[in-house]
Amino acid sequence: MTRQMTGAKMVVQALKDQGVDVVFGYPGGAVLPIYDEIFQQNDIRHILVRHEQGAVHAAEGYARSTGKPGVVLVTSGPGATNAVTGITDALMDSIPLVVLTGQVPTFLIGTDGFQEADTVGITRPCTKHNWLVKDTARLSATIHEAFHVASSGRPGPVLVDIPKDVQFASAEYQPRPRSAPSYYQPQVKGDMQQIELLVEAIEYAERPVFYTGGGVINSGPAASQLLRELVEATGFPITSTLMGLGAYPASGKNWLGMLGMHGLYEANLAMHGCDLMINVGARFDDRITGRVDAFSPRSRKAHIDVDPSSINKVIKTDIPIVGDVGHVLEDVLNLWKSRGRKVNREGLAKWWASISEWRKTDCLAFKPSPQTIKPQHALTRLEALTKSYDRYICTEVGQHQMWAAQYLGFEDPNRWMTSGGLGTMGYGFPASIGAQVAHPDSLVINVAGEASWLMNMQEMGTAVQYRLPVKQFILNNERLGMVRQWQQLLHGERYSHSWSEALPDFVKLAEAFGAKGIQCKDPADLDDAIMEMIEYDGPVIFDCLVEKHENCFPMIPSGEPHNKMLLGKSGTDETIGAKGAILV
Repeated sequence: MTRQMTGAKMVVQALKDQGVDVVFGYPGGAVLPIYDEIFQQNDIRHILVRHEQGAVHAAEGYARSTGKPGVVLVTSGPGATNAVTGITDALMDSIPLVVLTGQVPTFLIGTDGFQEADTVGITRPCTKHNWLVKDTARLSATIHEAFHVASSGRPGPVLVDIPKDVQFASAEYQPRPRSAPSYYQPQVKGDMQQIELLVEAIEYAERPVFYTGGGVINSGPAASQLLRELVEATGFPITSTLMGLGAYPASGKNWLGMLGMHGLYEANLAMHGCDLMINVGARFDDRITGRVDAFSPRSRKAHIDVDPSSINKVIKTDIPIVGDVGHVLEDVLNLWKSRGRKVNREGLAKWWASISEWRKTDCLAFKPSPQTIKPQHALTRLEALTKSYDRYICTEVGQHQMWAAQYLGFEDPNRWMTSGGLGTMGYGFPASIGAQVAHPDSLVINVAGEASWLMNMQEMGTAVQYRLPVKQFILNNERLGMVRQWQQLLHGERYSHSWSEALPDFVKLAEAFGAKGIQCKDPADLDDAIMEMIEYDGPVIFDCLVEKHENCFPMIPSGEPHNKMLLGKSGTDETIGAKGAILV
């Protein structure tokens, strides 16, 4: 059944039909008709952010923590351009978003009208697809199409640009179609011949490893369960990218930890020395591969990915399988079971013996200081005191992000929100707001560095306005920590502009916004201060003053393969390879 309505009303109705319950946005002249319709209904909640970049990151946090598309509404011109960083971040990390932007009236397009920008042109490289809707009769169908494209195949951000006169004009509303459009049907079932090749490889491999990524989480909870079942049944070791943490539990006996530039020693050596690498939903990005020509040189490589363009893009694959991770894992598991659940037990036993030796290195060991809080210690205590809670963790970008990935354990998918591909400073705080909006009764913590956190600090206003009890756990070393580390290790200790001489008092800043501020600098007070943060029923800025020159190890130096890592001294006096590190 169709009915007449304005374009603005169509937007709101389409969102309702898509099951949207929250929109993150910021009003402006080119979207006022839509905001007027939002005012006249109560089904969709609108969260007023303080900056359009914050709106997109908040929508990312909502999407990543729920598995549902996040929705953003911003105005034309600077409203749209301010959103570009967040949109690009979502594209790199495969986060489903629907971004609705206002545009000047159709008769003004191309005239350099007030707050006009070529939004479709600007966002074409950073969206999965985008549309400029010039006909109100096409608007509702386009929005439904946008949700389908954002959520299907490899998820990603889409954008619908809506001129103001299209919002005022009336046409017949097209309801959400019962079936997906035929012109965009990504392949979800893997080729059975390739799956059979993978199963055969599983049966004979002596040194196998599962290398998993964010694609497992994007595929949904069933994919994570299938992955866990396959890992437990085969007894194979498993590692993960930064984006894949939680798909397999950190407490699982087969877990090697995260791999890559700041991955664990045993995970990186397993990837380097394996004879069968099973890539499940990861894209062989440069933070994982290191030097491509030396990456896992003696392994046979299988790659399961819903995005055909990711296969053979960086690393040549021996067994390519295009398909949704959940569907492919189900077929792999069923076929492997039907063939007798065979694995090379003798080879596997020797492989695990090697891994056990590598684990003895204890690459995350550190020596706590009685005088100064080390960042590793801060996160170890945060993990111990919060792991029993219904917890969601976000991060900013930098050293603290890597330490969080190393020292915090994730038992389930969708509990870890971080900027992986684009590495966007300022991501974590608004992302934590989005996660808290989605899970109002859960503990949401953003692990931050003071430099990253200041990039979107204005969103404290959002947290306070909507009474969102997000916890901002700032590891404050008064430095751009990762930049300073690289300058120390790779640039002759020339610290060019990697610190700030004008940091705010974070406790007073919190109080200025109407939130709670806590500062801690004594290791003896840390546990009590963390519990105070947790138990406070509103937003908190926790200023944790940490050792200023601590480095994040392990670290694969730029241009080196996986088996060449810098390890921290762990309290020893050895200084081989680089200051403050042991070259292994």
